[in-house]
Amino acid sequence: MNRLEGKVAFITGAGSGIGRSAALLFAEEGARIAVADISVEGGEETVRQVHKASGEAVFLQTDVTRPESMERAIRETVAKFGKLNVLYNNAGGSTPKDGPVTEVPLEEFWRAISLDLFGTFLGCRFGVPELIKAGGGSVINMASNVALMGFPGRDCYTASKGGIVAITRSMAVEFAPHKIRVNAIAPSTTRTERVMKMLANDAKMQSVADTHLLGLIEPIQIAYAALYLASDESRVTTGQIIPFDSGTTIV
Repeated sequence: MNRLEGKVAFITGAGSGIGRSAALLFAEEGARIAVADISVEGGEETVRQVHKASGEAVFLQTDVTRPESMERAIRETVAKFGKLNVLYNNAGGSTPKDGPVTEVPLEEFWRAISLDLFGTFLGCRFGVPELIKAGGGSVINMASNVALMGFPGRDCYTASKGGIVAITRSMAVEFAPHKIRVNAIAPSTTRTERVMKMLANDAKMQSVADTHLLGLIEPIQIAYAALYLASDESRVTTGQIIPFDSGTTIV
């Protein structure tokens, strides 16, 4: 308990899935939470659950693909809580429209790049200056196991997540003098509502799920990984891409 006591965390995509699990866990560990999500219903429900557990949180409707939206959300977080210590760029995801580079609709490529990679870029663009003002902190990016292995049929998603891997490492070097550590989590198939719907309708996705040596991943398990990276326990961990994949990258 209290591993994040006194810290302020900004979490994108916190209205559902992994982001919600992280928001609830971070709050339980003492952090004040900015719940950033495009969904009003989802974001407000996360805040309700945090408050029910006696935590402190605020909902900020945020479109991570729009610079003005991300800048406003970060600004309002600092106005509300006084500082920023943890930036968790969690929002993102693939869709069934993805496919081979020779066949996939071009708009799907830009959707993935805009949501996953540009959204992460914007979070860092506006969040890192606040971490510097706070004397340092933690940036947690959401990569994927598909950025670490050959994975056919998802060329848009792999491109966007591969970019996150690269920017995570370069930022770790860039901002180390400011006592900012930058790491990424690379999960495999996780039991979120969105992913389970995709599994039900995509045989290729199901075949990948079947390779999980220890079963599919639960959102709370990824949240615990993020908790380590957010806490002072990881104060000398930076530039790392940490797989949480139930063994899929080794089979």
